[in-house]
Amino acid sequence: MPPLSSIPRVAFAFTLILLNTTLHCIPLFALAIVKLLLPIPGVRRALSLAIAAIGESWIAVNSALIASLAGTRIRVEGGEGLRHGGWYLVLCNHQSWVDIPVLQKAFNRRIPLLRFFLKSELVWVPILGLAWWALDFPFMKRYSRALLEKRPELRGKDTEATRRACAKYRQLPVSVMNFVEGTRFTPAKHDQQASPYTHLLKPRAGGIGLVLGAMGDMLEAIVDVTIVYPNGQPSVVDLMAGRVREVVVHVDVQPVPAEFVGADYENDEAFRERFQAWVNALWAAKDARIAALQSGGTVSASAP
Repeated sequence: MPPLSSIPRVAFAFTLILLNTTLHCIPLFALAIVKLLLPIPGVRRALSLAIAAIGESWIAVNSALIASLAGTRIRVEGGEGLRHGGWYLVLCNHQSWVDIPVLQKAFNRRIPLLRFFLKSELVWVPILGLAWWALDFPFMKRYSRALLEKRPELRGKDTEATRRACAKYRQLPVSVMNFVEGTRFTPAKHDQQASPYTHLLKPRAGGIGLVLGAMGDMLEAIVDVTIVYPNGQPSVVDLMAGRVREVVVHVDVQPVPAEFVGADYENDEAFRERFQAWVNALWAAKDARIAALQSGGTVSASAP
């Protein structure tokens, strides 16, 4: 819980962001309903572009509010050559819910709107769930191993959802966003996994393997992002209370390896092993990068 002295500040910040969200969601929902009712491809494409523009405006105002109220300095290193009209796969480490507004601030209008793969339950979040649906965020069902053993017919459902999302994303420029660890870093999770990395959890290669297999031929680059909080992992309340003074965002733009394009991650065991080794090398380089950034230095981009 924040100190009593910061509660009014936090409440004021959240109120302004809620107001901004509500004002942007009114036209967002209206255009999404029209798009749903009109099956004409050209009209739907135009509406998708208009909806994405509203999403970018929403993010821009939120970012401006956070910058003015929190005073956080976001230092972005690298990322040259990115463009708003491209197709990208964005990979990032995950430490806090603050990662999301940081990524949005760093990339809004530099590349297409970031689309995150979300748990299907999040569609029921008031206002935001419908907004994510309107913005074509893919919703994924996650099944436990025990449930899959009882109901084997559920196997592959997440793969089908990924392929449907990727097919839709072939129509318009997109930035597919993936937190490769699958969950936020905590010391407890790190110890439970016996992670071989100092600052990261083990990467999960399956999701990005499926994306590269489904639309790797369209992707212009892989955008490898590393977020570092020099003063420790913050909460959203810390951000709104002005306690997050600086965030470092390192961006390494890499070409898509030709061997990954169109590969069958699910069924090609040899490829799956090679791809997992590539992801592990990417994560080892990211672990070293975090150590360098935490020590106050800068690092050069380097492919695994």
